[in-house]
Amino acid sequence: MSLDGRHIDDLIRIATAGGGMRLNVSSILTDDLVRLAAAAKSSGARIYLSGLSGHSTNDLIRIG
Repeated sequence: MSLDGRHIDDLIRIATAGGGMRLNVSSILTDDLVRLAAAAKSSGARIYLSGLSGHSTNDLIRIG
């Protein structure tokens, strides 16, 4: 899946390296967002996500 011109795996690598980002994630699968959030948490990077209205409350809890 591509997001803001980058593949989700590239964004995970950036987050793992400590890079923060602001993304519209309306078309991204919950499992990919969980992976991205975990990578950010492990490095202390901050990610700001918008476009989450299509995700359920349970999805948001998993991402958090």
